[in-house]
Amino acid sequence: MYYIGVDLGTSAVKLLLMDEDGTILNIVSREYPIEFPHPGWSQQKPEDWLSNSIEGIKKLIKGFDASKVAGIGCGGQMHGLVTLDADDNVIRPAILWNDGRTGEETDYLNNVIGKEKLSEYTANIAFAGFTAPKILWMKKNEPELFAKINKIMLPKDYVAYMLTGSFCTDLSDASGMLLLDVKNRCWSKKMIEICGIKEEQLPKLYESWEVVGTLKPGIASELGVSPDVKVVAGAGDNAAAAVGTGTVGDGRCNISLGTSGTIFISSREFGVDEYNALHSFDHADGYYHLMGCMLSAASCNKWWVEDILNATDFAKEQENITKLGENHVYFLPYLMGERSPHNNPDARGVFFGMSMDSTRADMTQAVLEGVAFGLRDSLEVARSLGVKIERTKICGGGAKSPLWKKMIANIMNLKVDVPENEQGPAMGGAMLAAVGCGAYPDVETICNKFIKVVETVEPDPELTAKYEERYQKFRTLYPAMKPLF
Repeated sequence: MYYIGVDLGTSAVKLLLMDEDGTILNIVSREYPIEFPHPGWSQQKPEDWLSNSIEGIKKLIKGFDASKVAGIGCGGQMHGLVTLDADDNVIRPAILWNDGRTGEETDYLNNVIGKEKLSEYTANIAFAGFTAPKILWMKKNEPELFAKINKIMLPKDYVAYMLTGSFCTDLSDASGMLLLDVKNRCWSKKMIEICGIKEEQLPKLYESWEVVGTLKPGIASELGVSPDVKVVAGAGDNAAAAVGTGTVGDGRCNISLGTSGTIFISSREFGVDEYNALHSFDHADGYYHLMGCMLSAASCNKWWVEDILNATDFAKEQENITKLGENHVYFLPYLMGERSPHNNPDARGVFFGMSMDSTRADMTQAVLEGVAFGLRDSLEVARSLGVKIERTKICGGGAKSPLWKKMIANIMNLKVDVPENEQGPAMGGAMLAAVGCGAYPDVETICNKFIKVVETVEPDPELTAKYEERYQKFRTLYPAMKPLF
């Protein structure tokens, strides 16, 4: 049988067709626009997600036996606020994960309601990108639209709802709303009250591999597949990527170099760090995970190469970078503000240390290193909790760069395992669908069978020592700059 994985990203939807042995048969990608109506705002039209997903699935299965499609699973961009009225019309463009408009609401939640209360209710504190502050922003700034809300959902769950009619979400994605009692895997009645909404406006909760419904007959007919195709709850993109790289069970790590950057540590035990610098979320394997999230990762490199250098060949820009651990230029990668561990939507990107002999390659190197240093900040928080990590998987567009992988290994002093495929969320979504359809008994079993490491990048002790000195300097820059942001 065939399983479709959907990676509903920020810039595009990527679709993957997989057979029950884990062989990838086809991959299709379709882009859609992002709106930036004001500085720091970021939103999209949910209708674009749906239309591109449907057209993408048609193209994905063209030439294959469509009768063999058994299930669909989605990994999706997290935290976005999607609101529907009583007639299932989208009320306003979805406010995305990297939107920074909710500064006042985030301050209210953290400082008036209080971080200790939030952590007690949800295991997390408020970040500008989370969903609950967006609900409060809409309530204050768009009261007429807020009054029309009948359903509140996350991006991938809008697609699932339109495909199946099932008003659902999964626990990993719901964890990022600041509305979920993560430890007890249920909605937080206290947070629902604080946000001024009703529990019936929120979707039913499922584990990521659980079947939420089958395709509507009209949708199935349009796609050319059986109406018996099962749709599973899916997962937030980082949890789905973790499944796609085999980062499940206890004490495993995955680093994602996508539009955003994450360090993801799976755990069988629930845990929260003292300062809530890391997110404590439910995982798609039925357990838990800690996650540090940078709002800008590979997007920093994209901005630098395409928008500033007016170039398109990313590999060529890295060819002249040879002196690792010796760069005198630093880059703070906070182009969209920052989440982990600083929680500052006002933070901004900064180049530091340029001199008359600084080169184009030095600047490019600083961008790549700055992202790795930023991820190291979150790793240090995990290490302060006693978490011992010696190796990590890696995925995302940035993972295609051999140089960037080498930097990650040496800046973080970790062995970096490269999976056979780097499809991340799409692969994870397809794997969750296979579990939901009964092809495998649980998530860990399918991960153990499917995930193969084809390369390991080992840290070099001499280079690691050089980068340790550089990192200690890097970590002093944000506190020095903070009053200026």
